Amino acid sequence: MAAAAEEGERMVIVGEEHCEEEERELTVRKTTLFCPGDGLEAYDHRNGKLAFRVETYGRGGVCGGGAAAGDLALLGPEGEPVLTVRRRRPSLHHRWDGFLGDGGAHQKPLFSARRSSILGVGSGNSAVLVDLLHAPVPVEFRVDGSFPRRCCRLVVVAGGGGGGEEEEVVVAEVRRKVDEGAHVVMGRDVFVLWVRAGFDAAFAMGVVLVLDRIIGDEIDAGGDIGEDLAVAGSPL
Repeated sequence: MAAAAEEGERMVIVGEEHCEEEERELTVRKTTLFCPGDGLEAYDHRNGKLAFRVETYGRGGVCGGGAAAGDLALLGPEGEPVLTVRRRRPSLHHRWDGFLGDGGAHQKPLFSARRSSILGVGSGNSAVLVDLLHAPVPVEFRVDGSFPRRCCRLVVVAGGGGGGEEEEVVVAEVRRKVDEGAHVVMGRDVFVLWVRAGFDAAFAMGVVLVLDRIIGDEIDAGGDIGEDLAVAGSPL
């Protein structure tokens, strides 16, 4: 998978159907303001069609046999479950696990995400760590920047295993949305997710969902949050 970070190669994590030959730009919009992560919709910038949506389920079984109360589901344009994100309890680090599809019974998680510190924003260390649990070789991701400011990048670190220098490749990026007609930067409830050609857009959306749930808009709660976020991949 590390080699797949190179230009022109696919990096499949959730499914090949989410890895397009051309770079993608998704407009992500929050559909509710009451709680981060309760509702998100992502539209393809090329045709304006719905690409993904996110819902929180108050009752089990809403998106299939596996969904449980409180699960977050990333759905495709037809409502099909793509990823299910579930909070692990108990967890001092606010840990969330991601599962393929509806996260049915006996399914092992695809990834696990948590804060690197249980002390929260005030500790000066607000990093979020995400482990890929089924990667055939070690792959390390890192999120640089500030998600509450809608200015961060998902970076994959490749190479360096044979004593050479590591190469960092940006595979996805969260940006502020600009209204091109009015030349106005829109609020944080609407933003852009850019995805590199060949990279798994569903996984990129899964990372956005994790960031929105764990970090949300904490910049409002007490000023700045830690600028450096890390996403680490682990081998089998």
